[in-house]
Amino acid sequence: MAFENYTIKDIAKALNLSASTVSRALRDSYEISAETKAIVQAYAEKINYKANPIARGLKERKSYSIGIIVSEIANNFFSQVIDGIESVAYSKDYQVVISQTHESASRERLNVEHLYARSTDGLLMALSAETTDLSYLENLLKKGFPIVFFDRVPEQTICHRVIADNKQSGYQAVHYLAKRGCRRIAHLTSAQNLSITRERLEGYKMGLLSCGLDFDQKLVKYCRYGGLHQDEIDTAVAELATEDYDAIFISGDKLTTGYLTAMNERAGRDAHNIAIVGFTNSKVVSIFSPTITAIRQPAFEMGKRAAELLIQQIEAKHPVVDFETVVLPTVIIEKNSSF
Repeated sequence: MAFENYTIKDIAKALNLSASTVSRALRDSYEISAETKAIVQAYAEKINYKANPIARGLKERKSYSIGIIVSEIANNFFSQVIDGIESVAYSKDYQVVISQTHESASRERLNVEHLYARSTDGLLMALSAETTDLSYLENLLKKGFPIVFFDRVPEQTICHRVIADNKQSGYQAVHYLAKRGCRRIAHLTSAQNLSITRERLEGYKMGLLSCGLDFDQKLVKYCRYGGLHQDEIDTAVAELATEDYDAIFISGDKLTTGYLTAMNERAGRDAHNIAIVGFTNSKVVSIFSPTITAIRQPAFEMGKRAAELLIQQIEAKHPVVDFETVVLPTVIIEKNSSF
């Protein structure tokens, strides 16, 4: 059976209505009566009418597409953020285009420039680990191009941001470990230039101070690419093995699983003697070995909120001058813990 591409004019002709009336009825306009809307929408459903996004975009000078830029789609956290973004975007008839940076600043810039050149209506971004030069992004923002940052955000740039409560997460992680008798708490974290690194480190330090524990710089290990490469975690774990520590707070999904991999592969070190609290949105955290206490971010909600802010900005009739920083709470989940 051949596919039939019905248009608004076809519906208008069949129902003896004007094309403008049909168009407004399909958009649920207040100008059209409920009875007429019901007739039009029922007929559109009967013939399986689908709006032509290209024609709609040309008419409204919009592409009805938004770009998403993350470090790695396979990351549990980012995949759940994308699910949240899509739940909002598709309900508003926007398509999404997803790209990965693999923590590369140059690839990030190429992705941004490509999506901007293809007339994408706006971007949702988590900065790469290598990114330090924000000037090209700030230039786009000054031109009025909508960008909402989430998770890894520029702290001084004027824009919408959606983040987790990273300081509180670090603080709670240390308190959780200290209450269980841990006195030497290490910290495994990402690139020093990232906002999440600075905020979680600050929370870690605040937690140590409030628990009467000393801060030891030798117990803080940075992985520039956030665990994307296992060898950087192996190096950090080897360095920590020379220190006397009884617990660790891990600041990222990839870092957490990478740390467990490294500890399980090391000979002569009983990984189960180290108490672990780590960020992870994995759905199978209960089978991790050694067992851990997880800090779970509201990834789906973060994606939803970021998408809502972006589409509001895209559809605003006047330039947006008031920007929000949305801070969402995390949750500590203790499952099958050994401590």
